[in-house]
Formats: sequence, structure tokens, C-alpha cells
Amino acid sequence: MRAKEPKIVVTFSNTTDAMKMEAVCGEYEVGGRMIPVPKVISAGCGLAWCSAPENENRIREVLELVGLKEQAIHYCLI
Repeated sequence: MRAKEPKIVVTFSNTTDAMKMEAVCGEYEVGGRMIPVPKVISAGCGLAWCSAPENENRIREVLELVGLKEQAIHYCLI
């Protein structure tokens, strides 16, 4: 079994915003990946952006820059 690591998980109200997050993070070279929302989190669309905690400030900058609104940012061991 793989050891769990701390991550930030950005959730969205709809799938369109989640997919846009994946695109803009690729464009702005923000590390992370799209994942299904972990069971410990309740979110609207079922998809989330997962990244290392040290990327949080950059993720917040990109969200604001492109006008994308997250549902929430969670801290999880996954």
C-alpha cells in the first residue's frame, strides 16, 4: 500500500470549471492532476484538482487571474 501524502484538493461546483482548472494549470505550469473527489470531501461535480501543498499560493493566483471560482480548498492525506 502506498503511503498517504498531504495534498491540497480544490473542488468545484461544476464539471466545466474543473476541466477549465486542468487546462489553465497546464497553461500556467502549475503542478497537479485531476482526481475524483475523495470520499472524505463532499463536492458538487465529483472532480477536483489535486496538488502539493506548496503550490497553494500559485493555485490561488491562477484562479484569480483567470476568474475561476473554486467551491473549496481542502487539505487531505491522499
